[in-house]
Amino acid sequence: MEWAVSLLLNHPEALQKARTEIDNHVGPGQLLEDSDLSKLPYLHCIINETLRLFPVAPLLLPHFSSEDCVVDGFNIPRGTTLLVNAWVIHRDPNLWDEPTRFKPERFEGFEGGREGFKFIPFGVGRRACPGAALAIRVIGLALGTLIQCFEWERVEPELVDLSEGSGATLHKAKPLEAMYRPRPSMASLLSQL
Repeated sequence: MEWAVSLLLNHPEALQKARTEIDNHVGPGQLLEDSDLSKLPYLHCIINETLRLFPVAPLLLPHFSSEDCVVDGFNIPRGTTLLVNAWVIHRDPNLWDEPTRFKPERFEGFEGGREGFKFIPFGVGRRACPGAALAIRVIGLALGTLIQCFEWERVEPELVDLSEGSGATLHKAKPLEAMYRPRPSMASLLSQL
């Protein structure tokens, strides 16, 4: 969530496009609901692009080779522990056009497939995250509601710092600080919550 809001603050055109999509789909005076998410493809593009650039766990769970095999031309002996670096795969210029640029449109028409295992924020196969579908829905509802209900601005005129911290999970080195206020069209509804 923090990464997504940070990216949207640095790319106000994407924030406005997502807001317009939500406003056009969800009626005035109504909050975004779970059933609306499937009809908000651009919001889903933003979530995927955020997970591509900043996967929660940059290194996926270790895999153990049960037999000798060859992976991308490398001989992997039986019993080898393998770590998959999703962060590097998601930023590989051989796989992605402008890999370090926030470009949600790259996921338009992307129906949840892996595109040849180049997009793997939740892992893949038997060791993939069992909560991936739930995480996408919760992120969609939370992020969509923040976009729908509030006007967002950076605290400083400079872009939000996207430096990464270190650790097993990928967090921002400097926590996000942002200004927000209720959107005039949502103020009445928010006051009733």
